[in-house]
Amino acid sequence: MATLISNIKQLVGVREESKLLKGKELSALPCLDNAYLIIENGIISDFGLMKEIRDPKSKIENEIDATDQFILPCWCDSHTHLVFASSREEEFVDKIKGMSYEEIAAKGGGILNSAKKLNAMSEDELFNVSWKRLNEVIKLGTGAIEIKSGYGLSVEGELKMLRVIKRLKEVSPIPIKATFLGAHTYPLEYRENHKGYIDLMINEMLPVITKEKLADYIDVFCENGFFSPEETEKICKAGISQGLKAKIHANQLNFSGGVEIGIKLNAVSVDHLETVNGDIINKLANSQTIGTLLPTAAFFLRMPFQPARQMIDADCAIALASDYNPGSSPSGNMNLVVAMSCTGMKMLPEEAINAATINGAFAMELQNEVGSITVGKKANLIFTKPIASLAYLPYAFGSNLIDKVMINGETI
Repeated sequence: MATLISNIKQLVGVREESKLLKGKELSALPCLDNAYLIIENGIISDFGLMKEIRDPKSKIENEIDATDQFILPCWCDSHTHLVFASSREEEFVDKIKGMSYEEIAAKGGGILNSAKKLNAMSEDELFNVSWKRLNEVIKLGTGAIEIKSGYGLSVEGELKMLRVIKRLKEVSPIPIKATFLGAHTYPLEYRENHKGYIDLMINEMLPVITKEKLADYIDVFCENGFFSPEETEKICKAGISQGLKAKIHANQLNFSGGVEIGIKLNAVSVDHLETVNGDIINKLANSQTIGTLLPTAAFFLRMPFQPARQMIDADCAIALASDYNPGSSPSGNMNLVVAMSCTGMKMLPEEAINAATINGAFAMELQNEVGSITVGKKANLIFTKPIASLAYLPYAFGSNLIDKVMINGETI
């Protein structure tokens, strides 16, 4: 079935081919005014200017009039922890009262709190709550997503999470990438036995993950008090030997060495980057690794925003993601991520949209499926309500400006 979308006020992110955008390239966002787009079998088959449309009526079975609307490719959220048991608003109150992230973790809160709750939940219950969250973020415009494990911290718990993610993949209308993050923190029983837990991940978790094809990537929280650069490298290399590519939680709280390890291992991305300097930024700029920024996590933890402007000016490749999780970023709203990137990190609207679409797709290696308006890609699209300009999207951060979301050519 072919669908014609006509009279589009502006078709945003049109590209003949996909390319990872670095530095100044991020500010170039190709758009067409007064445009049309044709979808066949859930795939973009043609687009162009209304005045140049060739009589398509013979094959069109459905027509949508998009007068006064902008149409963008759906958001590509390349860093989430969407599979979790329950919220942690009591820790939110602790933070308001002055407790630090490290203090909450030290008393058994934080990641360990989520692990306790998750291990008490059945796989079916975990799937059901995660499926609900997935559908919520799709309605907010997310058209591709990465989901990490890391709240199991045991053989059974980690495998349960990854099996839930696999089940989500099988029924989800949007592409999902799975990441093994057993190295999220040390379980209490391994606090003084790091080698024991690392051996557990490598010798008992990874073989099953490989056999059941449960993950695409391996990730490590490289941070003071969590996993050292040496431990990070050992864990990542074990995953790489099993066919998983590396992603790293890097430099969130300190100069952890995570960026350097990520570059050394040709990681797809290094994520967070609240704590970087000019030397680290230049190393990242001279690599093929993407720097994924998570501004809503910095906002929620009351930390300085990532230096996006400095990174872009140094020619880095930047992606934006939500870090959706119950402890440090309890929101999967990529519209807020884009707005916060402009207000908090001084990114231009065009830069933020590119970072949240095409570069986000590259950070999940889905650039041939999603992330831009390109013939042959999935028709995963955001229709805005009538707005005056593209800049109004991040400007009016408190308004819901999405009229509808289309996934695989079907309105959600």
